[in-house]
Amino acid sequence: MFVPMVQGGFVILDFGSQYTQLIARRLREFEVFSEIVPYDLPLAEIAARKPKGIILSGGPSSVSEAGAPLRDVRELMGLAPLLGICYGMQLLAKQLGGEVESAHRREYGLNQVEWTRSLAPQVPSAQKVWMSHGDVVAKVPKNFEVIAKSSFDHPAAMVGPNDSSARRRARGRRPNSKPCPTCSA
Repeated sequence: MFVPMVQGGFVILDFGSQYTQLIARRLREFEVFSEIVPYDLPLAEIAARKPKGIILSGGPSSVSEAGAPLRDVRELMGLAPLLGICYGMQLLAKQLGGEVESAHRREYGLNQVEWTRSLAPQVPSAQKVWMSHGDVVAKVPKNFEVIAKSSFDHPAAMVGPNDSSARRRARGRRPNSKPCPTCSA
C-alpha cells in the first residue's frame, strides 16, 4: 500500500534508541505530526518532507566508537532546527566543536531533569525522564548553552544558535560542501 509523504511536522532520525517510538508518540499527543526515518536517509528525501524540525534520537552507540552511526549534522542544519536527544545531542556536540567523553557515572533508567530555561510552555521545570547512556557532553560547542541538567549534574539539554541566517549559510554551501570530518564517507 502506498502511503503519501506528509510535509511539515518533525522528522525523527532513528539512531537505534529504545525510546524513538516514545518520542514520536509524545509529539503526536501534542497533535504534532512526526515521522520516524533511518538516520542515514538521503538528505534530499528529508528535504522533500519540508520538516519544521529534525530530531536526532538516542542510540546504544558512543559517538567515539568505531562503527557508530554518524550523520553530518551541518547538512541537516540547512533544513530545519535540530533537537538531539542523548546520542543525538552528543553527536551534535561533537561535530559542532564540543567534547563528549565517557561518564564517570552512567545514567540508566529513571532520572530527574531540572530545566534552567524552558524548552516549551508544556515542559515543567523539573521532570522525571528515562535515560540510557554512558557518555556525557563534557564541553558544549561555542555559542551553546546548557539549559537542563540530570540528577547527576550532567548536561541533559543544550541550545545553540538557531537563526535563519545559520540555516541559509548551511544551505548555501551544500553543493560544494566537504563531508563532515568525523563522519564516514
